[in-house]
Amino acid sequence: MTTSKSKHEVSEFLTQTMSHNSNNTSRREWLKHIGLSAATVPWLVKGASSGLAEAQEINPVQMGESRGEKITITRVKAILTCPQGQRLCVVKVETSEPGLYGIGCATFNQRARPVAVAVDEFLDPFARGRSVDTIEDLWQNAYTSSYWRNGPVLNNALSGFDQALWDIKGKRAGMPVYQLLGGKCRFAVDCYSHASGRSLEALEESVLRKMEEGFRHVRIQLGGYGSPQLSRQPEFKNAGFGLETDGHMDARPYVQMTPKMFEHIRNKCGDEVELLHDVHERIPPILAIQMLKELEQYHPFFVEDPLSPEQNGYFKWIRQQTSVPIAMGELFNNPHEWVDLITNRWIDFIRVHISQIGGLTPARKLAALGEWFGVRTAWHGPADVSPVGHAANAHLDLAISNFGIQEAVYFRDATQEIFPGCPSVKNGFMYVNEAPGWGVDLNEEEAKKYPRPDDSGYWRPIRRNDGTAVRP
Repeated sequence: MTTSKSKHEVSEFLTQTMSHNSNNTSRREWLKHIGLSAATVPWLVKGASSGLAEAQEINPVQMGESRGEKITITRVKAILTCPQGQRLCVVKVETSEPGLYGIGCATFNQRARPVAVAVDEFLDPFARGRSVDTIEDLWQNAYTSSYWRNGPVLNNALSGFDQALWDIKGKRAGMPVYQLLGGKCRFAVDCYSHASGRSLEALEESVLRKMEEGFRHVRIQLGGYGSPQLSRQPEFKNAGFGLETDGHMDARPYVQMTPKMFEHIRNKCGDEVELLHDVHERIPPILAIQMLKELEQYHPFFVEDPLSPEQNGYFKWIRQQTSVPIAMGELFNNPHEWVDLITNRWIDFIRVHISQIGGLTPARKLAALGEWFGVRTAWHGPADVSPVGHAANAHLDLAISNFGIQEAVYFRDATQEIFPGCPSVKNGFMYVNEAPGWGVDLNEEEAKKYPRPDDSGYWRPIRRNDGTAVRP
């Protein structure tokens, strides 16, 4: 930041304007006088309205880098809260500049406590005293600070840290993060919503409701993932194998019914609505290929996760045998899992969970890789992502040319009270708060009202008829 005014001139002018009038006009005149704007330094207006002494204390001419001093990290901490039944983990990065902090999403719903420990006991001592400016350098060194890397616990901790640094960068620039990435490529983020029903008629009604709400893209599921209601009473329960609470899903009833589901919805809801479907990797690869070939006639927008990450080698076979667009990646942890799929053009949408891969820093590079190979983005955006995580998805969506679609989300009142400035969805589009940074804040006192539950939150086992485990 540069200005032709000396500290003495600024102080003298501020004293005069504040003594005559403390209204917004005076503050705007002073900011114009020193070549700044309220949008550039939003915390300055708050200080000026409180009186001369406080305004001088946070005068941007005296701030951080202008004094030849670095703004450094003073603390990194994890905050756990559970307002919608999801164990959210948010990372807050505090700085040496009073009132300046950033927040990021580190939510790993099934392992929230280990992520919080990784943040509080390992990232915090690593980061203290380091400059907030050097995001890339901080990411690279934090990534290798444990030596072993690419695990979901450490990646989520790193993601929260990384996103918080981008939040700080945006606040210091007085811009939304998407502006730091090059600005908008679109006016808002097109979204898909979820429709489900245990019968074809119930599903049809759900789809029509979503279309009435303005969604042009709807994901259809007949019951839960894999349509478990279609499977008969399993033998493993009769044999006392596993626990009574373990789920059951056989592959064949699901594979036979899914094309019928698409046929019914196309006939009843028309061709204009784009239809999506999530296999959730629950069937053998060969059955997945057979089912995709049958679905081709119904023109899905995409079919998600037809295989588990352990079966990536089958994608070459899928691409050779069907033109159904494929979305893949919400379980991916590292580039070794997606580089070949993208560079060989075996998938059409990359669908990683941004906190799972380490934050905005790697996600923007992944988006750029996809652009060169015709692969569009469809970032994972379930309920177990915090509002700041959804904001990060949307800011990146706004700024990249190869955006595909975004999973929609709705926030209850309690969540919005904890996270003022949540993204909003209207007419099937997601909009971000245009405030600097992510545009989302965190009310720690409200967060404390919704503590993490005592149960572990593990993913309930799903089994075949004989008790064989199903992924996931």
